[in-house]
Amino acid sequence: KPEAKPEAKKGEAKKGEKKAPKGEKEAAGKQPAKGGGVAISKLEDVPGWYEQVIMKAELIEQYPVKGCFILRPWAYRMWELIQGWFDGHIKTLGVENCYFPMFIPKCYMERESAHLDDFAPELAMVTKFGNTEIEEPVAIRPTSETAMYAAYSNWVQSHRDLPIRLNQWCSVVRWEVKQTTPFLRTREFLWQEGHTAFADRASAQKEVLDVLELYAGVYEELLALPVVRGTKTKAETFPGADYTTTVEAFIPATGRAI
Repeated sequence: KPEAKPEAKKGEAKKGEKKAPKGEKEAAGKQPAKGGGVAISKLEDVPGWYEQVIMKAELIEQYPVKGCFILRPWAYRMWELIQGWFDGHIKTLGVENCYFPMFIPKCYMERESAHLDDFAPELAMVTKFGNTEIEEPVAIRPTSETAMYAAYSNWVQSHRDLPIRLNQWCSVVRWEVKQTTPFLRTREFLWQEGHTAFADRASAQKEVLDVLELYAGVYEELLALPVVRGTKTKAETFPGADYTTTVEAFIPATGRAI
């Protein structure tokens, strides 16, 4: 008469079987929030792979405000290295750093209708403090042309006051309504913006190309990413600009440039 074999209890190994290590159990189930391998294939799901990589690498952390993310120390250190490289190079061109307020009067924005029209959907406005309405609402800068050029008009009285070469390291706010992606499309992000003024168009255009090479250098020399230099289409031209230059990197997994 055949004997009944005892059933192994949950979590116990049957006779002759080796108990799976704890790490293997985790791998078979839900992936840990940090550490461990990347469980999503880059070729099958680029957005999912990207999100898992930056979370497991402890570069960013989610934040309660939609579209905003915490930059953890490793991520911010990368930014510091980029800042150091770029800042050192622009200073050899005679560029000086400055800082303008993050609040821009609405009247400044209205002077540049192209800016207001293009940024209106993403413009964050401060209209009150506490329970008191602000007499003139202020915008949280989406970019600083309107604020800086109002000052430039006071500083430049003749060609002797030119050229002006100023750079600003700051954060800007664009209230994105599209899906946000850490480092690529967020509601607040860190950047630098250079604003120069010259006595003639040729000098200004030369400066544009000189700085474009420095942007390319950040990718190619510092980050080891090849890029293609070029000019944006009219539809992609920065609001208020005659033309916009760019450096584009190709993403093989998606077939797109960024």
